[in-house]
Formats: sequence, C-alpha cells, structure tokens
Amino acid sequence: MGCISTLTEMGLRLTPQRRLIMDVLHDNKAHLTPDEIIANVQSRMPGVNKSTVYRTLELLEKANCVFRSELGGKIIYHHAEEGHHHHFVCSKCGKTIDCDEDLFAPVERSMEEKYGFRVRFKHMVMSGLCEKCRTK
Repeated sequence: MGCISTLTEMGLRLTPQRRLIMDVLHDNKAHLTPDEIIANVQSRMPGVNKSTVYRTLELLEKANCVFRSELGGKIIYHHAEEGHHHHFVCSKCGKTIDCDEDLFAPVERSMEEKYGFRVRFKHMVMSGLCEKCRTK
C-alpha cells in the first residue's frame, strides 16, 4: 500500500485507527460517504470516534491517498489507487455514468497553452440529464 509509505515519509504515525480507515477505503471498491466509513470502522473497532475518522480522511486527502468529491449532494471518498476517473450524474433520475480519466486531457492542454495555467482534474462529478431523461 503506497499510502503507508507516504504517511511515514511525512513523519506521521500509522496508528491502528488510521490503518483501519485506509483498509476500509482500500478494500471497498465503491465510493463511500463519511457515515459509511464511520459505520464500517466502528463495526470493526468499536470506540473509534467520528472526529478521528474525519481528521484521518482530511489527512489522507492532503497526502493524496484518497480523493474527496461530491456526488448527488453527498461527500464521497475513494482510495487513490482506483485512479482518477470522473462521473456524470443525472439530476433527474440519479443515474451515474463513470468516464475515463483522459476525458479532460484536451481541456487541460488547451488551458495550459492558452492561459499558462496547469489544471488537474482528479475526480470530477458533473450533473446533467442522462439520455433516457432527456427523451422523456
């Protein structure tokens, strides 16, 4: 797990709680809300405080071990080893469509060439209408 070495390089201790939170994110392939992460962590290690989970998620995000996004009005997290990817979410029916990381590569290049600004699209969530809802 690359995140463990990242945290130790940052001089941070790998407490049992931090390791468990990383394991929950790593083992679960779905995007998880903070409440789902808290419930999963507390089911394995009762007594872990919510604030510990929130602080650890913030720390893991700063260390680029997890990505934080908003999906359907909810904050979600996923392990960085899943890679960068993006989502389209239908604002009418809630359908989510995953799309590849390279979708925004032309926009990134264009912004750097035109404005001299390097944009990093890590985990974009865009709302709109899916094909089915557009044709209703």
